[in-house]
Amino acid sequence: MTKAIVVNQTGGPEVLSYEDWPLANPGPGQVALRQTAIGLNFIDTYQRSGLYPQPMPFVAGNEGAGVITAIGDGVTDLKVGDRVVYQGQVGAYATERLAAAERMVPIPDGIDDQTAAAILLKGLTAYYLLFQTWPVAKGETILWHAAAGGTGLIATQWAKALGADVIGTAGSDEKCALATAHGCDHVINYNTEDFAARVRDLTNGRGVDVVYDGVGKSTFEKSLDCLRPRGLLASFGNASGVPSLPDVTLLARKGSLYVTRPTGTHYVGQRENLLAGASALFKAVLDGAIKVEIGRTFPLSEAADAHRALEGRETTGSVLLIP
Repeated sequence: MTKAIVVNQTGGPEVLSYEDWPLANPGPGQVALRQTAIGLNFIDTYQRSGLYPQPMPFVAGNEGAGVITAIGDGVTDLKVGDRVVYQGQVGAYATERLAAAERMVPIPDGIDDQTAAAILLKGLTAYYLLFQTWPVAKGETILWHAAAGGTGLIATQWAKALGADVIGTAGSDEKCALATAHGCDHVINYNTEDFAARVRDLTNGRGVDVVYDGVGKSTFEKSLDCLRPRGLLASFGNASGVPSLPDVTLLARKGSLYVTRPTGTHYVGQRENLLAGASALFKAVLDGAIKVEIGRTFPLSEAADAHRALEGRETTGSVLLIP
């Protein structure tokens, strides 16, 4: 048995139940992990609420780091005692767990377990958005919403290292200051300013090349107003609700714009792509291009409080659960 945060029915944070959960021996292609740090991500709240349906009951969470304690048949490139980190494997909110060996990423020397658990899912998101969804080129201007969040702090630093001009948004003066300290050239408080008008001012009316929007419904349409003709809106999250585009001709009227809804499954779903992205991410951290900000930690048993803080926009940087 292991201790785990179990979802027996969908709903708010109150449905997260700390309880015993059975733990079998690893099967073919699996490893057993003793977890040392667990990453908190918005996708966890989407699965808990039912927005992204899961078979019931299930152990929440998608990202963690730990030490391999046993390996199943057919696992040849990992061994007991290896430090590893993973993302995209539901069941992370547990002291111990089984997971697919092909999704394990060895943690390099120089990066501790908490840092690895804080950055892999968010950092891979930043990786595919900045390098593949819209490959950011030196001299381009980008807008990143929620720039003081876990993904935002990683991505804006990385974009700056690529030579982009980086505009961020955040919801308070404190968060704006944090985003400024992590690579943004300009940060707009979207609770006190019209961010679309401010972006137009900052770009002398041109607009930005690409908007990266993990906020969703509350920022979606105004994000279109921030783009230059033929620019791209990459809508990659739904923190404020799921956005919609009721009239596709709106894209023509606003400049023959592009909109995409990327997910990690289609960018880092294959092991070779996962390892390539993780390698680039770890190198950026070790080289100092990305400084990792762990804003808060919670005991695993207090996962419900962590979800409330995340959904209430009370967090900055990455948030961890500690088993």
